[in-house]
Amino acid sequence: MNAPKQAPSFLHRHGVKLVLSLIITASIVFAMKKGGLKFIPDGGNFDQLRWWAIPAYMVTLVCNHVFRAIRWRFLLRSQAEVPKKKLLSVSWIGFAAILVMPFRIGELVRPYMMRTPGKRDASGRIVGAISMPAATGSVVAERVVDGLYLSIVLAIALLTVPHLEPLPEKVVGLPVSVAQVRHAGFLMVGVFTVALTVIAVFYAARDFARRATLAVFGIVSKKLGEKLAGMAENLADGFHFFSRGKDALGFLGETTIYWFCNAAGTWILAWGCGVAHANGSPITFGEACAVMGMVCIAILVPGPPGLLGTFQLGLYAGMTMYFPKEMVVGPGAAFVFIIYLVQFVWTIFAALIFLVSDRSNLHQLEEAEGILPPHDDNPDAPGAEKLAPSASPR
Repeated sequence: MNAPKQAPSFLHRHGVKLVLSLIITASIVFAMKKGGLKFIPDGGNFDQLRWWAIPAYMVTLVCNHVFRAIRWRFLLRSQAEVPKKKLLSVSWIGFAAILVMPFRIGELVRPYMMRTPGKRDASGRIVGAISMPAATGSVVAERVVDGLYLSIVLAIALLTVPHLEPLPEKVVGLPVSVAQVRHAGFLMVGVFTVALTVIAVFYAARDFARRATLAVFGIVSKKLGEKLAGMAENLADGFHFFSRGKDALGFLGETTIYWFCNAAGTWILAWGCGVAHANGSPITFGEACAVMGMVCIAILVPGPPGLLGTFQLGLYAGMTMYFPKEMVVGPGAAFVFIIYLVQFVWTIFAALIFLVSDRSNLHQLEEAEGILPPHDDNPDAPGAEKLAPSASPR
């Protein structure tokens, strides 16, 4: 009997991504240090810190994590009714994987861990199955809705919230134009609108969309056109929740709570760190929304593990539009340091809660990252291919 084939090591499969992510991180860190920005602020930057703001921020962060996780049930409901504990365990482990792995390759951890073979009912029909394509499609739907939601909030903030006049030419300490930063915010509205439109067309008019894709990309390669059309169809399945009014309202409602907690936490912690205007007035909620949006745009850049550099870049870019330089590099630096550290520690701790309490989660995580080969030879393995048709909502 032949020995089982050894799975490629993590470094073998992701070595190039790791190297590229390190180059991106080093470039950002170099630019920030050259511009006088610090990852670890001086002690004086914490002089205005109200320490109670940190636990207050933690409350919003935990609420943020909870609603970000459990709203997924609305997207999966056409496949199966998933308990909230399962949603929390899979999501919190997945969020940590996204954070620590380069180029956001941890995004696949959540759908991999959520896949399930389901059970046979009295008639022998398989029910409650969630296939890998179905879980992945739901995550893509979540990402597209999040992106469009956030980019609209950011665009409204950029248009309605007063900024410094005149705007600084460059982001404090960085060779990046503030005008370019603002344009990037508006550009994201267009990008996510197009993404949502394309997927919506594949969802509502699949035959037409497939023919159009084959006609356009088939000129270059028929195989490429078939592959792209198939991928778009699978991803469009994640939008089935829009056909169920109760689930659509539930998902959008909890998404609103999730992003409100995010913005409120940013506002509370920035105010608690002493971030204020030249006249002494504190940061406003609208400015916090803009800063939050800039962070999310910055971390879309595929790159470093831990989002190191890109996260800080987004915060400094957002604050530069509203606060004087001495505030950005003073109390603002303390704010950047604390919010990054608290988010990083909490995300890892939240994942460890479920990894330590249930060792099966650790095994699934190892399989998802390719450290162990998945058990595809087991007919009862979660997400086995033969169960995929039964998982289809149609």
